[in-house]
Amino acid sequence: MKFIYQARSQRGEIETGTIEASSQEAAAALLQKYNIFVTSLKEEKTPFDVFKGGIFKKKVSQKDLSIFSRQLAVMIDSRVPIIESLSSLASQTSKKVFREKIMIVSKLIEEGNTLSDALAACPETFGFFYISLIKSGEASGKISESLYHLSTYLERQHDIKSKIKGAMIYPAVVLSALVIVIAVVMTMVMPKLITILEDAGGDIPFSTKMLIGFYNLFAHYGLFLLIAAAGFIVFLIYYFKTKEGKKVLDVTLIKLPLVGGFLQKNYIVNFAENLSTLIMAGLPIVRALEITKDTINNYVYKGIIAETEKEVSEGEKISSVLVRYPNQVPPFIIQMIKVGEETGKLDKTLAEIVGFYKKEIEAIVDNFMTLIEPVLIVFLGVGVAILAISVLSPMYGMLNTV
Repeated sequence: MKFIYQARSQRGEIETGTIEASSQEAAAALLQKYNIFVTSLKEEKTPFDVFKGGIFKKKVSQKDLSIFSRQLAVMIDSRVPIIESLSSLASQTSKKVFREKIMIVSKLIEEGNTLSDALAACPETFGFFYISLIKSGEASGKISESLYHLSTYLERQHDIKSKIKGAMIYPAVVLSALVIVIAVVMTMVMPKLITILEDAGGDIPFSTKMLIGFYNLFAHYGLFLLIAAAGFIVFLIYYFKTKEGKKVLDVTLIKLPLVGGFLQKNYIVNFAENLSTLIMAGLPIVRALEITKDTINNYVYKGIIAETEKEVSEGEKISSVLVRYPNQVPPFIIQMIKVGEETGKLDKTLAEIVGFYKKEIEAIVDNFMTLIEPVLIVFLGVGVAILAISVLSPMYGMLNTV
């Protein structure tokens, strides 16, 4: 994105111009490198910004980052200078937004910044976890190893999310088809059917009365109901974005039947995988817990990890803290972590937990797909059958009286 800046040079002269950067903070950092004192910095707006962003903007996916990380690791291992490596990778990527971010990183490194500091100029792309792991690699002199860890981690995360998203496509398609059928019946069939029934008189089947009542409700109060539903959805979205609302949502979700158990397994996998990756990269356990805490998107588990971090910094073991939360952390996990702590192989034990639960999550998703297809087919069939009976039965009744 472009920013319009006003600044004062070292000689005291006022300068104005534009600069491209990933964020306002990155733009300010770039200007400071040129020894310019920024007095004003605003994003440049154009009439076509709506088409450049939003749904038309290609986001940098975890798959993109995974491929980038692996390729950069290979090039670093091959002794290719990092600036040349980044320039080469930027020219290869098909996504303009990602290419721009890579070039920003390359430019900052060329000006004397470390790789982690350059990546920090694009936090919305690389993220806190990614930058922390690279910083650890720089401290230990093993940047390529950190990049390999990141590539593997991001690929696993991408695979799990893709599987979950894929499982939701079929239900969404079936439910959309049912909604379309109902909409067609209500807007095109019902008005004519009501006119015919009123002219014919006689008894009307119960299912048809229900359908007519449903039609009349929406005919008279449809707009009000839609506005009320939209308002309620907007309120929920706003409320769940607040600190208190997010807390309520997170606590509620992990207590729901079926869904809660799946989410708990997912959070445990994220916790174990992130912590394992950070420990393998050479970070101290307390620092690894601090970073892991910020990567978990659930109030309950974030609080558990925060307490674990505090207690471990005071000399406690991770397993000794997690044992206080039997409803959130299964005994199996606690025992595995305890063994890892006692043998000095916590990173490998956590990796084994990830492998075990990843298989469970995949099995849950596969079972969901296996069960949901016949259930939704029956649901769709019953729904269409009720509509057909409600519409056709009075027509047959009138034909029998002729």
